[in-house]
Amino acid sequence: MPYGYFPGCSLRGTGRAYEESLLPVFRHLGLELTELTDWNCCGATAYMSVDETQACVLAARNLALAEREGHGEVVAPCSACYLVLNKARHYLEEYPAMAERVQGALGRGGMGVRGRVAVRHPLDVLANDVGWEAIRAKVTHPLRGLRVAPYYGCQIVRPYATFDDPHDPVSMDRLFEALGATVVRWPLKTKCCGGSLTGTIPEAGVRLVYHLCREALKRGAQVIATVCPLCQFNLDAYHDDIARRWEDVRIPTVYFTQLMGLAFGLAESELGLHRGFVRMRWRRGEGEIASKSKITSKSKITSKGGSERGEGT
Repeated sequence: MPYGYFPGCSLRGTGRAYEESLLPVFRHLGLELTELTDWNCCGATAYMSVDETQACVLAARNLALAEREGHGEVVAPCSACYLVLNKARHYLEEYPAMAERVQGALGRGGMGVRGRVAVRHPLDVLANDVGWEAIRAKVTHPLRGLRVAPYYGCQIVRPYATFDDPHDPVSMDRLFEALGATVVRWPLKTKCCGGSLTGTIPEAGVRLVYHLCREALKRGAQVIATVCPLCQFNLDAYHDDIARRWEDVRIPTVYFTQLMGLAFGLAESELGLHRGFVRMRWRRGEGEIASKSKITSKSKITSKGGSERGEGT
């Protein structure tokens, strides 16, 4: 039975490389995603602080759509969407007054939520429905020699730890081991990327990005892999600013689904790898990663048993 699919706004905008890699990877594994008809923005995390009821109505409408279309489970790749949809579901179950307001608003549009839809993250589906051995069996181009720092961010396991440990998640680690990569252990894998602070208070937000990238490089990572479109954008887009403020810590930041696609032998053109500011190009079978920044043309990273970073301009 196909999973319901809630792409969310980011995967149709700045995070479209996520969807471009997710869909072929899931097809390769025999997993079917059926996009919800007429879905709407989940409201993201910020709207909850503006109008909690309206934010919950926005998210709950998508749950109602999934129920109406017969889906028992809906896959939400964006970490914020995954969090907000789960939060709405939790609010409807735990807070009767909120549930009454939300159901009343939905009812005026001929809709309602009965609480029958589970919200899943793609990583959850891979870990618990597919399994690492089945994924390993699909690998035709192992990522041998590639040192990956898994970056979970702060939303997919907190506060709703539905499929992994909230403080020390390991599902992405296990995934990359199945793909043949070397997993870089690092203590910042669940720290915040700065979120919207990179745009509102850059002194704080960009500093968080700097610390994350610096620590990943310090630990010997050649690439950071993430599960969240905002995390990917933040860790990828601010390197010129970081180089001016502190030092050059350019490192490719990609989606975990892009690395899966490479390991499955899918074409790079299918996986959206051309969209990154700090681009990654994996030289299959050579244990080498080359990366070139779109922002600063003179900056180049070439790593084979080490890392060399050019100066920014």
